[in-house]
Amino acid sequence: MTHMEIKILCPVWGHEHIPIEDFALKVKKAGFDGLDTWVPEDKIERQRLHQTIKELGLVWVSHQWQAKGDTPRAFEDSFRHYLEISAEGDPLFINCHTGKDYFSFEQNLALIDAATAFTKETGHLVVHETHRGRVGFHPASAMDFFKARSFPITADLSHWTCTTESFLENFSEAVDEAIRRTHHIHARVGFEEGPQIGDPRAPEWQPAVDHFLGWWDRMVESRRQSGAPLLTITAEFGPPLYLPTIPFTRQPVADQFTINKYMKDLLRERYPTPSSPGKI
Repeated sequence: MTHMEIKILCPVWGHEHIPIEDFALKVKKAGFDGLDTWVPEDKIERQRLHQTIKELGLVWVSHQWQAKGDTPRAFEDSFRHYLEISAEGDPLFINCHTGKDYFSFEQNLALIDAATAFTKETGHLVVHETHRGRVGFHPASAMDFFKARSFPITADLSHWTCTTESFLENFSEAVDEAIRRTHHIHARVGFEEGPQIGDPRAPEWQPAVDHFLGWWDRMVESRRQSGAPLLTITAEFGPPLYLPTIPFTRQPVADQFTINKYMKDLLRERYPTPSSPGKI
């Protein structure tokens, strides 16, 4: 079987106040393989991002979430525009927040089809994230789309644990299908009442971490068994208010970058490859 490389990325989310050159260098020094980020509206800022990634020898996944519109047609036009700018700079692929949870099934299906057409036209793969407020916001609704179309996903099951208020015990069919379709993983740990635990290092959160590690184990193995040469994982713990804060102070209970670096090290140890630390 072909060897599969695993690359671990860091989100720019939460660090937008830092010049991209400085943050990307910090990411590289911390041992990440690259960045996961949406692209700036301004063309000059996009070029800065692309040049920085190239100069530092990083890889990256672009992230489309900005599409907007008061009607499905207006939204689809905006969707196409943001896919086009997300494709600039040679990302590995485009991670996409697709549609809206209040669009009809047919309207959202049209956006999945538009993304598939974009991939065929341009060669840039679009991967649909299981995200709250979007096409894949809940495992039951995601199954309807899984049955209708074949498309790859970014698996972020923290959204599903939140929207179902469970660890998905009653959604094994959807979880199994999501695992088969996983092209990219957003490694954030959620729980029954929210999309992000306070700190994955804390012992009280170990049961939640173990649930997610079990799903990620299966995703890694599924991708490996498919013969894929690469799997990307983003350590995607977010900033406040995803990261809980102490009442009256607005101080986060932990440091976002430190947590994501911890997750990167945990994942590297658990899923070592010859190009990363750890024993094979």
